[in-house]
Amino acid sequence: MADGKTYHVALREDGKWQVKAAKAEKALKIFATQKEAIDYAKKVAASTGGNVLIHKVSGDFRKNKY
Repeated sequence: MADGKTYHVALREDGKWQVKAAKAEKALKIFATQKEAIDYAKKVAASTGGNVLIHKVSGDFRKNKY
């Protein structure tokens, strides 16, 4: 199934990393490390035909369109 969604990997206020679909209110999943979140987001995006945007700790984009 190709939904073409964009999934964001971003730091939460509690210091954990979340994977969240663009415009979604809730995170799909929460992780202790950015690497775990990136790995999960890549799998979800690959299975849905979407892409991943990775945010830095500051909130700026680290890598655009993974």
